[in-house]
Amino acid sequence: MNGRTATMLLLAASALAGGCTAQGSHFERIYTPPDKSVIYVYRPYSYAGSLIRPAVTCGDETAQIAPGAYHAFIVPAGSVTCTAATHTTDEVEVPPQSRIYYIKEEIGWGLLIGNPHLEPMDTDEAQTEIRKCCVEQP
Repeated sequence: MNGRTATMLLLAASALAGGCTAQGSHFERIYTPPDKSVIYVYRPYSYAGSLIRPAVTCGDETAQIAPGAYHAFIVPAGSVTCTAATHTTDEVEVPPQSRIYYIKEEIGWGLLIGNPHLEPMDTDEAQTEIRKCCVEQP
């Protein structure tokens, strides 16, 4: 193996290792304003698909969520659609009640790139899983 090949392999390994998990403070519930809903979209850490960060949109806000991270969307109470997209799109309709919702994002197998999947979660199960996630620092 020549020096150039070794350098390229080292750079590739560094990129993979550095982009695997979110850095930031651990999960903390936020205050829910009156007449608003809070939608926590979280992505448990998984090495599979860790380099893919599909755009997740809830209402008018969009975020890219890293493996092991979450994002809190504050939206007006009312029916809201959350979507995640790469070359395919998945969506979840959030009911119109003013409350807290949890949606798990996972990346499934795809032909060229992983497919995003959004799954509404039971509050108890979601709270157990989201405690392992961090909010990303900009």
